[in-house]
Amino acid sequence: MFFVPALPFLDSAIDFATLSFIASLLFLSLFSICFIFHLRFKSRGSRHLQNFNSLWTVRFLFVFFIVLWALTELLRLPLFRRLYFYSLLPQLTVPQQANLCKVNLVLSLGFFEPGFLVTLLFLLDVSVKKTTPRSFFGVFFVLASCLPIFLLQVYSVFFPGSEIRLPELFYRSWFVSWNIHNDKTVLCAYPLLSTILFGIFGAIFTFSFLLSFWRVVSHVINKALRVRIFALALTVIISLPLKIMLMGLSVFWTPDKTAFDGVTLLAFLTTFTCAVVGEGILVIEPIADSLAATGGGIEESCQGSIHDERSSSLPPPVEDVIGNRVTKWDALRP
Repeated sequence: MFFVPALPFLDSAIDFATLSFIASLLFLSLFSICFIFHLRFKSRGSRHLQNFNSLWTVRFLFVFFIVLWALTELLRLPLFRRLYFYSLLPQLTVPQQANLCKVNLVLSLGFFEPGFLVTLLFLLDVSVKKTTPRSFFGVFFVLASCLPIFLLQVYSVFFPGSEIRLPELFYRSWFVSWNIHNDKTVLCAYPLLSTILFGIFGAIFTFSFLLSFWRVVSHVINKALRVRIFALALTVIISLPLKIMLMGLSVFWTPDKTAFDGVTLLAFLTTFTCAVVGEGILVIEPIADSLAATGGGIEESCQGSIHDERSSSLPPPVEDVIGNRVTKWDALRP
């Protein structure tokens, strides 16, 4: 193991920085949810907005997964547990604190993070479909896709070594540390086996994402949309493998080392970046564009017969990566 001296003040600073990032992500997610429901209400009187808003449930699920992932990450932070969580509950025993780490691990790596990644993939893939599937199908697809990784994480975390005995670092999801007041504190860790399982999921997801990415790029002509697609793809392709690598590196230190806190902070930031970019490109920007287009006179009531004459001569609509239905005529506009 690499030796890095423990620096308690730096550990608290890392926890505080993580809390700040989580708070900012929750604020952005709240803003995204308000945007989704604002569009939902405005779409009742606009056919143009109804076409765009057909997958509002899936977009809400995407943001909801991000919110749940961010809240779950709070359980990993000793500073948050000490200041807020333990004050609401009676003093937890070491096994009970260890179970909190296990629950955090299973929910984060087994359900919430895979959930928002699969939802992101669904929104990207459906953008080139000729017909928009029902929201129920999207929700079912996301939940069904997350079920295998969730069950594998539950088995590896709560039933370790039941079949094959491996070294401790393959199963270590928690670690007992003693502070200067001689009090026990349970710190959460990433077991190598959970990292391997999440890495397999990441490899399958990355391959599927690249296939969907090339299909979308081949359909999009508008330069602004292409920039958004490439920004989303670059973020996902870099962030996910980097997080898996950092989680694997974390096993070289025990959770009471400052180096471990630094590596886990970087791993957190990879998912944080992916979530922020995903909400911006798949939720906020397309809704803002759609509302602006409606305000600019795309409503049927403002188009009259000119719109009807144009629609008869235009090619069938193609839904771009951000979910907004546009025609190829619109895509060719500067």
